[in-house]
Order: sequence, then C-alpha cells, then structure tokens
Amino acid sequence: MTNSAISEMRLIGNPMTPEPFVLKHVFKETPDTYGLVLEPENGIENCVFHPGQFSMLWVFGVGEMPISISGDPADRARLTYTVRSVGEATSALVSSRAGDSIGIRGPLGRGWPMEAARGKDVIVVAGGIGLAPLRPVIYEILNHRSDYGRLILLYGARSLHDVLYRKELSAWARQPETQVLTTVDYGGLSWRGHVGVVTTLFKFARLRPAQSVAMICGPELMMRFVTGELEAHGIARDDIYLSMERNMKCALGFCGHCQYGPHFICKDGPVFSYERLRPLLEKYEL
Repeated sequence: MTNSAISEMRLIGNPMTPEPFVLKHVFKETPDTYGLVLEPENGIENCVFHPGQFSMLWVFGVGEMPISISGDPADRARLTYTVRSVGEATSALVSSRAGDSIGIRGPLGRGWPMEAARGKDVIVVAGGIGLAPLRPVIYEILNHRSDYGRLILLYGARSLHDVLYRKELSAWARQPETQVLTTVDYGGLSWRGHVGVVTTLFKFARLRPAQSVAMICGPELMMRFVTGELEAHGIARDDIYLSMERNMKCALGFCGHCQYGPHFICKDGPVFSYERLRPLLEKYEL
C-alpha cells in the first residue's frame, strides 16, 4: 500500500474525536524517556500506520500532544510510542499506569518514502529521540529484507545514558547488510564507542551514494549539518528526507499552529523531501 493511501487511513471515523485505548505497558528507556504500549479498548486489531506517521495522544483532564509512532508496522494489535517527559502533558502521560485509558487520534501525517526506497540502500540518521520516528523504518526494512539494499544507521545521543533502544541497536548491528554506528557527545569512562556529533560517523559509513535514500530525524540544527554532509558524499537532494517538528493543536491543518513557510507540518508532513524544504532550512529564524 502506498504512503499516500495510508496517510488517508484513520483508526477512527471522526479525526477530531479521540478513540479510547488501554495502556498495557509503561517502561523506562532512559532517565527521562519512556516506552508506552497501547491497545484499542474495542479489541479490534486495526492499528495500521505507515512509518513516520504520528498520533495525537490525549490524557483525559490534562491535554493532548503529538507523538510519533515508534513500534513495528507489522503489529496491528497495538501501538507503541517513545515519549520524553518534558512538560505537564508528557509527564502525566508517562506517569499513567497499566489499565489507564488514553485517547488517540490518528495515525496522522505523511510518513517516510518506503516505496521510493525499495531496491536502494537506506541511510538512517538520527539524533536523540529522533530515532523513535525512524525505528518503524528499520522494522519495515528488516521485515522485508530482500526488498531493500544495505541499511546504514548513524545515531547520535548526548551520553550513554541517553541512548535509546540499546538492545535493539546491538541486535540490528548483527543483521546482514546492516551497519549501525552510534556516537555520544560525552562518553565517560565506561563508553568504548565513538565520541562526537553524528556527522563524524560519516567517515566510517559504507555508503553507495548513487543507489541510496537518506532519512533524517533529530534537532533541526543537526539536520542542517547532516544534509550538507550527505550532499558532500554525493547523495542527491531529492533522495534526502527529513521529519520536521512544530507545535500542533488540531493536527489536521486547520489551526495553523504548525505552519512552516507555506507548509503545515501536521498535514503536509511531518516527513518532507530535502529538496522541498531546503530554502526554508536556510532561514534560521523561521
């Protein structure tokens, strides 16, 4: 199924009305980041989403927030999210207990170009919690391994304690035709890996630029430098994709909270081609 077709799919009839889900499991990923697994209260296994899409999660009595879906697209029984506790709403969300009811609107937005990536190498570059929206890409590639070329993951985090999905990173690195490189800003005495910003990993990556698609998610400043590095290595601009983030309210393109130049992040994105966004990325105050 194509990205455009899936982007029109909804778990609910009215996209403005949250559907009740049951929180099945909450677990800590890092000191301030948690994994949440939710299942529909009606028990229907219809959790269909495209890698890169997001949901609006509603904590009743507190508020609603956009969170990228970070689970396996092949698992239709549940939705998994990775949430950093940074404010009242996200703090209330990660403080919820198993059995609590959470409202979900979605899936929403346009995701990663998995169809365009078929038959090509996929370069995944993530910074911090930006690995969460890209994890479904990795699942999708590994679930359909023969449909894609090499998988190269370059991941940067602040410290060892901020590295997400550590067990999975090790497991992915053992997969055929897969290279996983991780770096941290500060390693400490126990860290034996790379130290530095994520762009320092490019010199170790086994790239084939002419047959590659790149997908990037992380802080906006990081993505600016990564796109430059990809271009310097010969990756075409229209083969580079980014996931953008802005404050959202309606998540349907009505309210204008997430407007980015002529685009609405919620409706036109969150994933965009670099070619489309390049003029806007050069404006630091936008």
